[in-house]
This record gives sequence, structure tokens and C-alpha cells, in this order.
Amino acid sequence: MAALVSGTGPIAIDAERASGFRYSQRAYLIQMRREGSGSALLDPIALPDLAGLASAIGDAEWILHAATQDLPCLAEVGLTPRALFDTELAGRLLGRERVSLAALVQSELGETLEKGHGAADWSVRPLSSAQLRYAVLDVELLIELRHHMESELIAVQKWDIAQQEFISLLSFRPRPKSADPWRRVSGLHRFRKPRDLAVIRSLWNEREARAVRRDIAPGRVLPDASIIAAVLANPQTLQELSAVKEFSGRGQQRNIDMWWRAIERGRLELDSELPASSVAHSGPPQPRTWMERNPAAHDRLVGAREVLTEASQSVNIPVENLVSPEIVRRLAWEPPDEVSPVTIKVALEAAGSRTWQIELLAEPLARAFLAAAASPPLPAE
Repeated sequence: MAALVSGTGPIAIDAERASGFRYSQRAYLIQMRREGSGSALLDPIALPDLAGLASAIGDAEWILHAATQDLPCLAEVGLTPRALFDTELAGRLLGRERVSLAALVQSELGETLEKGHGAADWSVRPLSSAQLRYAVLDVELLIELRHHMESELIAVQKWDIAQQEFISLLSFRPRPKSADPWRRVSGLHRFRKPRDLAVIRSLWNEREARAVRRDIAPGRVLPDASIIAAVLANPQTLQELSAVKEFSGRGQQRNIDMWWRAIERGRLELDSELPASSVAHSGPPQPRTWMERNPAAHDRLVGAREVLTEASQSVNIPVENLVSPEIVRRLAWEPPDEVSPVTIKVALEAAGSRTWQIELLAEPLARAFLAAAASPPLPAE
């Protein structure tokens, strides 16, 4: 903390999680670097109270790469930025084709980062010297990269755009979990019968509870493929479940009674408690259905996509960074009663679009929507 206070300028920060190994998305290692302070590696497991560190950082700008990946786990330990610079996002705004940290360090600074531990289990202790070296390299050149990219953004007149994006990131929050997270099981689309879905839900709930208790990634407790295989096999006895290939491994055999009980619970659920075959979505339906369900909305969406493609090419920024695709779909599905640049601007503002996005897109989107309304709808196939 004293070293950070004695340094100057922004602070490069990174965090390592144990995705794929642990249930939680907590930080298991935090890396920091500042001019005049050097680099530091912090163990947030051994040092759970980082209030003093937050005070030492103060108002200093954070430099992160792919900030949305690390901001939630850093907030868990009491670290939240008051200003930030995201080098990945800067790369996107500059139109770089490859925006990984290694790729940007290579293209912008001509340096090569050591590889090899990105998918490691960072929850293990002790961490190897190779892991620690790999981790500290993630912040070794972030400050230099940040200054270089700021100069590039200024040179192509995108610094104001970048600042708006960085300010927006300060309020980033992860998307809340859905009401039925079990419906995200890969392969669920193969089933429509409520009783089958009840068994999938029961197996998912059992897996989830065990994953939380042991802090293990759910897929390591029971893969989605095993849940699907159990329902497809439709075993009538515990022995038949044991014979299913996906349950023949030592780990699953050891817990076979638990999985069988979960299957039985799903099969015995009351009819009134069975899950629906499908759930209603609050937003627009999938665009592939628009031509049949709402031809006018389909035409508006086609026009909007053309606008985004042209705008992306004109400013050399990827389409996905021009505006959220969800905002465009909602606007095309249900536009303002009176379409005009003003009403489209208001709608974009209400949806959280940044000023530069609104200035770039409001007028051409309004023109595209009006043109779609003036054209006869295409016949449905």
C-alpha cells in the first residue's frame, strides 16, 4: 500500500479466477503495477480485507484489459474504480482485428508475452513460480500500452468516444441470473415433455447444490451431456442408470445413488409443479421468425442492420460496439409511434446508448425505418 501511494499515474490491474475449476468467480490472485511503485501480486484469499488497498489506490485511474471480466470479482473484495482505461475496448475502437492482450502488446509495442497458464487453476496453493511470472507479465506493459493507445485514439479523433465508453464501464454490472437457470443446460432443446424437463431440472438442482457446497465448477460435478444422457436413456432402475456410459466413471459411480434420487424426484413431481415446455420472453422473438410474425418489423431490422454495417465501415469500429444488438432489435420490433430522428434519439437515450452512438445512428436509423414503412412488405416464403 505504501508503495502504491508513493507511485504516480494510473495503476495497471488484473485478476486471475479459477473458471472451470471453482463454482465461484472470485479473484484468487490480483496483480498491480504503477510507475514508481513496481509490480505486486496480492493473494485475496490470505488477505480478505483490502479496504486499505482501496484507500491507497484512491482516485487513480485503473488500466484493465477486458474490464467486464475482472470488475465483478474485484468489487467482491472492495475494489472499485473511479476512472478506468480498458485496453481491449480501446483496441476495438481503433478497429484492431485482434484485441487479446498478447495481440495488442505485439501489434502496438512490438513485444511478446509469455503464454501457458491462462487456463490454469489459480485457486491452488502454492502457486508455481511459472504461474506467478505469467501473472505479473499481464500488468508489466499495461501502462505503456495504455499511453500508446491513448495517442492512437487522439490521432484518429476517437478519444472522446473512448472516454464515454470508459465512463459507461464504471457502472457495469453482470447480467442477473435468469429465473430458470437450469434451462441453460446444453441440449435442453431436444426435450418438450414437462416430465422430462422436470428430471433435467432436478438433476441440475442437485448438481448446483453440490457444486456450491464444494465450490467446484458445475461441469466438473456432472457435465451437461450426462444430464441429457440420463433423460434420453430413461433408466427404470439405479442399475440401468449405472450402465449409462456417461455415468460409468468412478466419480459418477461414487455418487450414483444421489443422481438416481434426483431423477426419481423429478419423475414424482406433481403435475401442477411441472415446468412449462417453454417460457415467454420479455423482449422481441428471435429475428428468424419476424418475416412471418411481423413483416414490418423484419423490414425495419433489415434496414437497421444496413445502417450499422455502413456506420461500422465509416468509423472503423465493430458493429457490436456501435450499439447493443438488443437495443436495435427492441427498437425495430416496437419503434416510437412517430418515427423521426428526435424520437429515435430519445429511444436510444432511454436504452442507455452513449452520446456518440446516438449522434452517429439516430438520424440514419430513422431514415431506414421510414424507408421500410414506405416500401411494400416482402411476401412471406
